[in-house]
Amino acid sequence: MSQNNPVAYDSKIEGNVIFTKLDAAINWMRGNSLWPMPMGLACCAIELMAASSSRFDISRFGAEVMRFSPRQSDVMIVAGTVTYKMALAVQRIWEQMPEPKWCIAMGACASSGGMYRSYAVLQGIDHLIPVDVYISGCPPRPEALLDGLMKLQKKIMTETAIKDQKRALLETV
Repeated sequence: MSQNNPVAYDSKIEGNVIFTKLDAAINWMRGNSLWPMPMGLACCAIELMAASSSRFDISRFGAEVMRFSPRQSDVMIVAGTVTYKMALAVQRIWEQMPEPKWCIAMGACASSGGMYRSYAVLQGIDHLIPVDVYISGCPPRPEALLDGLMKLQKKIMTETAIKDQKRALLETV
């Protein structure tokens, strides 16, 4: 073929066609539009609030819409010490969140009870609800929360969206 006649293809069509899997498209939308339900129970909540400030800009990850209604949230961020008195309220809010939903345990107290080894403190929120990402620190810096959000996004990208929807429908029937 001569250099004057390049391989024929229509560049207009090439720019307008996208090939992808349905799971990949759904997971991309879910991962890039996380709506957190903040459960700020102690000092970690201050760092959670700082993460939404302009200095750290949590909105880069699509998570700037903090929802204080569980029916509008899809990721719960448990930040701080969970006492047994508060545990039932946390579980009730978790159960009110629609599927699919994820949980981030922010800080040592939410992850393992922290320095509080007492009868009043739940020794890790994972005894109550399933946790997807643990963020260490006492209290963890806002950068650690952003790193945890990125890890959650990677986890969401690897899930099978269609199978999860079918399973959730079968569980409700």
